[in-house]
Amino acid sequence: MISVLIVDDEPLARQRLQRMLRGESDLKLLPPCADGRAAVAAIHEQHPDLMFLDVQMPGMTGFEVLAAVGPKQMPVVIFVTAHDRFALQAFEAQALDYLLKPFGAERMQKTLTRARDFLAGGVRGRLEKQYAGLLRATGTQDGNYVLVKKRERVIVLRPEEIDFVEACGDYVRLRAGQESHLLRGTLTDMEQRLKPSGFVRIHRSRLVNWQRVREFIADRDHDPVVILRGGMRLDASAAYLKELQRRLDAEE
Repeated sequence: MISVLIVDDEPLARQRLQRMLRGESDLKLLPPCADGRAAVAAIHEQHPDLMFLDVQMPGMTGFEVLAAVGPKQMPVVIFVTAHDRFALQAFEAQALDYLLKPFGAERMQKTLTRARDFLAGGVRGRLEKQYAGLLRATGTQDGNYVLVKKRERVIVLRPEEIDFVEACGDYVRLRAGQESHLLRGTLTDMEQRLKPSGFVRIHRSRLVNWQRVREFIADRDHDPVVILRGGMRLDASAAYLKELQRRLDAEE
């Protein structure tokens, strides 16, 4: 049996896909998802073989789902779109299949045949290369999301949602608004991962999202501190803040 996940923010579109696929004896339909974040969690929890993925969804697009999960973990994907010409060109250039709304039963059968061939033909390596190429073609980069597992849930965090990151033993703690998440790893790894998104080190055990910083104090009369826009004060290191000040002066 081929397990199938449907991801579309439109209820009628999800229902129509389910009706079209229900009669296929070799397909097992998983509970559908209404947004990209739910799709990321379902992929990690249920490991579907095949996914029908809407391109244009609020909050998290189909491309961003692919970037969040990564090419190696993605099932075979059939993208679904209504009018995004650029997306169609990217799909064609990377030899990925897609369904252009509205589509009929004949087009669906061609798509299923291609998906079955992918799954039966041992072409996983080629498929991963195609997904990686699609991310490059659409300007979506790997690693733009941080995935945090909490019990049965997988939480998808964009870098811009994270206020700061601090070392916590064998883990790092990510603060996002009022929520705090633990992730196994080192602060150095997180620095390399988040530096392109504007994170800077303010202490040997702390990174901060520069967009969240309101001010920092690094003079002789005060203990080094960074103040976030929400008012939170973070202890800092004078050496790191001086280096940051030198960088800022050089950019002026």
